[in-house]
Amino acid sequence: MSSASPSLAALEANLTSTLVAKIRDVAIFMLSPDGRVATWNAGAQRAKGYTAEEIIGHSFECFYTEEDRQAGLPQQALAAAQSAGVFEITGWRVRKDGTRFWAHVVLDPLYDDDGVLIGFGKVTRDVTRTREARERERRAQDALLQARTEQSTHLLRLFEQAPGFVCFFRGPEHVYELQNDAHHRLAGYRDIIGKPVRAALPELAGQGFYELLDGVYASGKPYVGRGVPLTVHSTDGEPVASYIDFIYQPIFDENGQVLGIVSQGSDVTEQVINTRNLAAKQAELEQTIQARTAALEEARAQLARANALQLSNAFFHSLFEQAPGFICVLKGPEHVFELANEAYRKLTGERELIGRGVREALPDVDGQGFFELLDKVYQSGTPVVGQSVQLELQEEPGKIVTRFIDFIYQPILDAQGRSTGIFVQGSDVTKQKLATDEVQKYQKGLESLVEERTAELQNAQAALLHSQKLEAIGKLTGGVAHDFNNILQVIGGNLQLLRDAALREGGSVKQIDTASGAVERGAKLASQLLAFARRQPLQPVVINPARVVQQMEELLRRALGETVAVETIRGGGLWNTCVDPHQLENVILNLAINARDAMPSGGKLTIELGNAMLDDEYVANQHDLTPGQYVMIAVSDNGCGMSRDVLERACEPFFTTKPEGRGTGLGLSMAYGFVKQTGGHFKIYTEVGHGTTIKMYFPRSYKAEASEPVAKGGPVTGGNETILVVEDDLAVQATVVEMLRSLGYKVMKADHAAAALAILGSGVPIDLLFTDVVMPGELRSPELARQARLLHPDIEVLFTSGYTQNAIVHDGKLDVGVQLLSKPYARDQLARKLRQMLSREPLQATRTEAPAPLERVGATRRVLFVDDDPDLLATTCALLEMLNQRVDGTANAADALALLERNHYDVFITDYELPDMNGIELARRARQGRPDLKIVVATGYGHLDEAQALGAASLPKPFSPADLKRILA
Repeated sequence: MSSASPSLAALEANLTSTLVAKIRDVAIFMLSPDGRVATWNAGAQRAKGYTAEEIIGHSFECFYTEEDRQAGLPQQALAAAQSAGVFEITGWRVRKDGTRFWAHVVLDPLYDDDGVLIGFGKVTRDVTRTREARERERRAQDALLQARTEQSTHLLRLFEQAPGFVCFFRGPEHVYELQNDAHHRLAGYRDIIGKPVRAALPELAGQGFYELLDGVYASGKPYVGRGVPLTVHSTDGEPVASYIDFIYQPIFDENGQVLGIVSQGSDVTEQVINTRNLAAKQAELEQTIQARTAALEEARAQLARANALQLSNAFFHSLFEQAPGFICVLKGPEHVFELANEAYRKLTGERELIGRGVREALPDVDGQGFFELLDKVYQSGTPVVGQSVQLELQEEPGKIVTRFIDFIYQPILDAQGRSTGIFVQGSDVTKQKLATDEVQKYQKGLESLVEERTAELQNAQAALLHSQKLEAIGKLTGGVAHDFNNILQVIGGNLQLLRDAALREGGSVKQIDTASGAVERGAKLASQLLAFARRQPLQPVVINPARVVQQMEELLRRALGETVAVETIRGGGLWNTCVDPHQLENVILNLAINARDAMPSGGKLTIELGNAMLDDEYVANQHDLTPGQYVMIAVSDNGCGMSRDVLERACEPFFTTKPEGRGTGLGLSMAYGFVKQTGGHFKIYTEVGHGTTIKMYFPRSYKAEASEPVAKGGPVTGGNETILVVEDDLAVQATVVEMLRSLGYKVMKADHAAAALAILGSGVPIDLLFTDVVMPGELRSPELARQARLLHPDIEVLFTSGYTQNAIVHDGKLDVGVQLLSKPYARDQLARKLRQMLSREPLQATRTEAPAPLERVGATRRVLFVDDDPDLLATTCALLEMLNQRVDGTANAADALALLERNHYDVFITDYELPDMNGIELARRARQGRPDLKIVVATGYGHLDEAQALGAASLPKPFSPADLKRILA
């Protein structure tokens, strides 16, 4: 080992006295002229693994790889540095433990004052991560380019194989930019791409097509032509005459300006000739069948699917969606919907189609032969054309509609000629079919035609009555979500009442608790479905998400178990965001449980919170996302990861890779829907065998964080206030009334808003209005609440609903100041919500000034009340119940007599004027065989002699609660 020269030793002492020796991020050291290490700093020890004692005096060649040493690169580097004055390079270097790293190296020769070489200064930086990042970026760009190329190729194949002729004109000169094979054939296989239409097809001059194109481009309005004559030249120059149906559809750019025109159409020469022949034979009936002929000549929508490699995906989508005929693309032997345009979705009743097979998405079509035709086309590779084929669809529950369609099933072939899917196009020709059928009937003679018209009119009237009946039934049934939650409310409320009774009697509640658990699971399922549909009633407040996650740490550890380590990473200066904190907790918990299931042998869960800026470049491909500042919450695991197929369906409802019974498949879909409803962004990053990261971005809020919410726990207490329950579902109403009475409240009830308003206006003091949101009748619940506050300024209003797309929820969020208790709810939830609202200071301050409650009548009797006014009926029944009476009410005499036959009543009160019988006559029949029955006749005519002659009392209208009390006494 050679010793350093005196000059080098002096230089070493000088450098050691500086901060160079303490630098840790960069390796800075000296070499002797023959390449031996002379100095060593902390950065060199950290990068290469040698201590100063181990390396000083040894050749720097040990830092090079074996292949570089064999090639003589170390000595070449010294020579190059001495020759050029500096030597800089990047390459692999070796640490003490044999591992390699990518290094950036700068080598400078050092001279003394006499110009004598005294050594070399060497600076080495580890840039392995920078190199890996560049490699990842390159691979990602290559993958994106390949995906876009494949997508463009697929769209071009669909465009070329479209059975109708399609082309695209760009600009005011209508330059041919795209055409499919059918249009190329129509134009005589001439070279027209890139030419204006007037130059490409000069024989069209005088036929009106140039002028139509000019008009559509200038106005931005489409033009539809039916049976238009067309003359073009064939390949040998001979004129060929035909008739075509076509449409000129303007295509708009992002600024709303006309970009060009899509033309599509089909040859209808044979149809036009047949129609003219038929019209000639039926000239004497032209006035009678004029309307039918007009219907026959209506538009037959055709495919408007024009795509090209030069256009963007957004442009292809615009052409596809604006096509006037219905189009869809089916993939694979199961015929899974890959694309469906607006016309197809309207035909099938706006169903969820994409990603589902035809048998799953359209079960009502089974047995009509369409599925078998699809199988045949896919297996044979031969297209099938259908003309005026009958199709029956279920437009809504209980309503079947019949359509007639023209269609073509065109197989989509790959490069090897194998079927990969089916291209479906067609149009609804129901009107044309019906018109054609009618014309054929006219051929049998005018007399037969008149008879058929009469029969058709009768059938149409019967169909109209049937349709109106189905429509009325549909309005009565309401939304599925509302009914389902009402059912759960009835079951859950009665289970709670049964449990209370069982506890009082010392009975077992195990089976009741099991059933209650099932109700809770059903409610959770409905809530998750609403979340995916973005219709859950959110109650967002401004929060700092770090506080929410911190409060969940203990819950997460218990839920994940000891085999999963939980780490939380919080960025500094974390922004606030406005979300529903309870829903956010549910989302994080669901994602954590999914991560646990992806790590069956244990692992690590990381929750990261930070600020993020989503710029214009990032959101360019996100149609529902705006650039700006966001709060990012990422949930990561090092589990099994997802395959590409699983990732594509990860957020679909009910899709799960877990074994049967282990999951509902709603966790990710619920999280996705919640983030989107909040105005955020949802992104999944995953790699098979390495884990998954789910990132959620929520818009930043500049407001201060809201105060801590009131805890939902605590004892369940009741009260003695008066509550008016408004609920049209009588089963739900009975359950709620019983629950409220079990809590000690005085309860009045109404079946609809109008009856509730009559009770509110009767003068009875009401402390709280508890009303369903979805109610029958013209008076809507928000208006009922407004009028209630006018009549009772201090009244509290609590809404309840099992269906969130209604009058108090807008953009998925509750209106300001609205109190909502979502169905189904438990007795404890109802009790706490009522105490929260009724215990407010303003209400307590005015309680002493409220009118005295109505005093009950001492004896309890059974009363039958009859009145055809629904508001008066509901109000009076409620007042009688407040007077401690058992009440039945009906609106007509027939029902009243039936009730009198079945039940024993102490008091019978009837209106004087009823729709089906005079009140005196009804009272006379009620008296027969019941001499002890007390009869009261209510009337607006004052006291009636007829009533007195019958031994009945008169109750003049309008009557007050005191008048009722007097009658009962």
